[in-house]
Amino acid sequence: MRGTEARTVVLYDQQPLWLDALEQLLSKVGIEVVGKTTESDEAVALVEEFRPDVLITELRSTDGGVELDSIRRVRGSCPDVKAVVLSASDDPAQIDAAFEAGAGVVCVKTAEPEDLLTAIRQAFQHSIYVAGLRRGAVEPAQPEPVDVPGLTRRELEILRLVAEGYSNSQLAKMLWVTEQTVKFHLSNIYRKLEVSNRTEASRWAQVHGVLGASQSAGVAVS
Repeated sequence: MRGTEARTVVLYDQQPLWLDALEQLLSKVGIEVVGKTTESDEAVALVEEFRPDVLITELRSTDGGVELDSIRRVRGSCPDVKAVVLSASDDPAQIDAAFEAGAGVVCVKTAEPEDLLTAIRQAFQHSIYVAGLRRGAVEPAQPEPVDVPGLTRRELEILRLVAEGYSNSQLAKMLWVTEQTVKFHLSNIYRKLEVSNRTEASRWAQVHGVLGASQSAGVAVS
């Protein structure tokens, strides 16, 4: 797999507007779309030609269930390419079928853009990830969240990483956002915690046990 300087993807979805929206979202965080198509056969051909880091493909419903052949073919011919599945449904049976076909990440299309980027980021790691499950879907038990006054999920994630010593530029690459976005979140964190800088924020996180907590935008299953 390539380093973070050359993240590349091939996109497959039957809706051209969705392909364009995905390409715009990914370009904002430095991910290059080397091919996109509305045809599954062409998606496989593009993967075999360009050997991207990731194939992002829709989970298309059929009369007999869901169409997963493109994932199986890509995993067979290009086993190093990770598969991210975007599904219009959070049906557990369809999600299980996607994982069995070789997907490493499943994201429901109704997820927030930030959650979608988080899910795609998992494709570069060694976990299995389900993002954007509806409330009421079956999920593994989650650890008790830390009581952090007013922080959003993303702000809490950034606070933990800041406390671990990461710079703004490192955070931007890790979270697939711009440095300006990181600075925006940090200013909100400082205001909510009533601190003046990252050193004081880090100290706050250590004193209040934030570093030992775990919270996620979706459900990660190792």
